[in-house]
Amino acid sequence: MANDPITNEIIQNSLQAVADEMFVAMQKTAMSSIIYEVLDMGTGITDAGGELASSGAGIPAFVGVLDKAVKMIAAKFAGEVAPGDVFAVNDPFHGGVTHLNDIIVAMPVFASGKLVAWTANIAHNSDVGGMAPGSLTGEAKEIFQEGLRLPPIRIIDAGKPIASVFDIIRLNSRMPEVLEGDVWAAISSARVGARRIEEIAAKYGADVFEAALVDFMDFGEAVSLKGLKALPKGTFELTEEQDDGSVFNVKITLTDETFTVDLRDNPDQVAGPINSCRDGVMIGAQMILKSLTDPRGPANGGSFRPIELLTREGSVFDAQEPVAMGFYYEIELRAYDLMWRCLAPHMPEHLGAGHFGSVCGTFIGGIHPDTGRPYTIVEPQVGGWGAAQGKDGNSAIFSAFHGETYNCPAEINEARNGVIIDRMELNCAPGGEGRETGGRGVVIDYRTRAEDGYVTVGYTRSRFPAWGLDGGRDGSPNYVRFIPQEGAPQEFAFVSGLKTRPGDVIRVITGNGGGLGDPCERPATKIAEDIFDGLLTPEHAKDVYGYDG
Repeated sequence: MANDPITNEIIQNSLQAVADEMFVAMQKTAMSSIIYEVLDMGTGITDAGGELASSGAGIPAFVGVLDKAVKMIAAKFAGEVAPGDVFAVNDPFHGGVTHLNDIIVAMPVFASGKLVAWTANIAHNSDVGGMAPGSLTGEAKEIFQEGLRLPPIRIIDAGKPIASVFDIIRLNSRMPEVLEGDVWAAISSARVGARRIEEIAAKYGADVFEAALVDFMDFGEAVSLKGLKALPKGTFELTEEQDDGSVFNVKITLTDETFTVDLRDNPDQVAGPINSCRDGVMIGAQMILKSLTDPRGPANGGSFRPIELLTREGSVFDAQEPVAMGFYYEIELRAYDLMWRCLAPHMPEHLGAGHFGSVCGTFIGGIHPDTGRPYTIVEPQVGGWGAAQGKDGNSAIFSAFHGETYNCPAEINEARNGVIIDRMELNCAPGGEGRETGGRGVVIDYRTRAEDGYVTVGYTRSRFPAWGLDGGRDGSPNYVRFIPQEGAPQEFAFVSGLKTRPGDVIRVITGNGGGLGDPCERPATKIAEDIFDGLLTPEHAKDVYGYDG
């Protein structure tokens, strides 16, 4: 017997509230600023088999990991799961999807003695061992060099922590107290969610609860199919050169029933940390489909049933172990942006010009000069988004993969992380001009205090900036300018373990988004506003827009 629609709606909205409460619980108890300030995490709820039931809160690309990880955990421990158990995984080749810094914690939920759901979360942890502080380096050739690998494992057995597992986790980190504290924050989040779901299932009954999940996933599929029917049909293809000279290709075929993404014609996996597993690029396809069919509605496992993803084993988009995966996010973002650019000219009402298109991960560390303890700043950066029909692009927003995150406040970085933030301002360099202009990136100066510090960065779209659309100009590049106290300044987009001394400046420069339409069609009032706001010089306005007001 089917549930009545009101009950189904109440249960679904309750699950969303549970996922949000899990998010807050994790934020409030975490020890790392990358979690409690930046919110580099995600929470969600799956059904008993691991299908996403509630998309939860946090980074979209993180929420998309949770169902894939839970499926691996559920399969490995089928028939061996008990109330009070908690599991963890971080290995991208065994359900972890991303890189070793990101630990997924999942907890089974029982009602009337029956497994009915899982609560799960994921967050970036500051150091999980490996050859470099912060566990990220462009010099890694194998995943063994990137830190502690956790296949799906049980970390709490029927409510009792497994001491030996926590000993291993602590011993493999340069910041053991912080790592263990963040893992316990994840456990507390999963437990809060499990308690709430138990209450919901007890109120309505396990059978009614499970039926509601099935109904809402079917609804998610129906919404996606309805959205697909309204899109142009056919096969669309794009080939694009990357910063390192490699060439990426995508073919996307749309029918009324399927959204097929073909990434088979792409380079082999590389002997470095810029690779992605298949599940990672699947998340990119899921995000694009959601943007095209139902961008404001909730997502669940049913929402993504129309996707068919084709990859080639051993390619950069379907890497096989034991290759390094530390900078996976840049290659996944390249796949996502490739799909976006492929479809944007054909669907301008849905997709605008290109955004700065990089996580711009910035890692600054050393020994804190006040406490004598190791610290690692883990900072994704904000940048400019592309213009869209009828409106300029947003400025200083995180990349499409990051979604609901925040920059770390200067006060926190200065107090916790041993640096001084000399400035943070919009990037007013040329780039992104058009009838509608691209949003602005930022310029941030980190002045180091550590005696023997380091900086590691990995940016893409440094050689080929955000792409313009319909005559709009391309944006500007992402890069870092290192200004040492002694010696000449250097500029780079990728560097690992560059030594820093007190007073050195690490200047982060993120790109402007792409413009849309002919710059000569930009209204004079808008140009005058840009000049007044300091975003455009009179000289540049005259050169690009022909404005001499």
